[in-house]
Amino acid sequence: MTQQNSHPASPDHQEAPGVSPEEAEVAAAANEADALAALTNEVAELKAKNADLADQYLRAKAEVENARRRADEEVSKARKFGVESFAESLLAVADSLEAALGVQEATAEQLREGTEATFKQLVSALEKQKVAQIAPPAGTKFDPHQHQAISVVPADQEANTVVMVLQKGYQIADRVLRPALVTVAAPK
Repeated sequence: MTQQNSHPASPDHQEAPGVSPEEAEVAAAANEADALAALTNEVAELKAKNADLADQYLRAKAEVENARRRADEEVSKARKFGVESFAESLLAVADSLEAALGVQEATAEQLREGTEATFKQLVSALEKQKVAQIAPPAGTKFDPHQHQAISVVPADQEANTVVMVLQKGYQIADRVLRPALVTVAAPK
């Protein structure tokens, strides 16, 4: 008769030949302890990495908030002081007008010269701030983005072209501040 082992071999605990069941259990327990220690170390590493990532996230979030706040402050300052340069360029015009009003006995010629000089200062100040006149010459094709037709008149030129500028328009860069008021040639 063959003797059967009192501890049937399980798939997890297969005994090596020449190893007693107690030694196998000790070895299995040691393997489980090593696996548990490895998992514990991995959990600790993951917790440390998680804490580091959470810290990085909070720092990045704070940095974004600070950048947004600084940008808001810059926009606020730009709105508040954006006209400063423009106002400075108009101060010379204001000084000239004030000086002209201080003259009691000016001749018509002096008034004309002073007005022309002041107008040149104003045009210069506008040009310095990139404000350009819109004054299309006669015969220019009507552009509804830059011109406003006041009337359509019969003329000896091509239809839908500017006949006369009644009031100049102005633009900053490509943005129209005020369209030029014009009369337009009627179709024939």
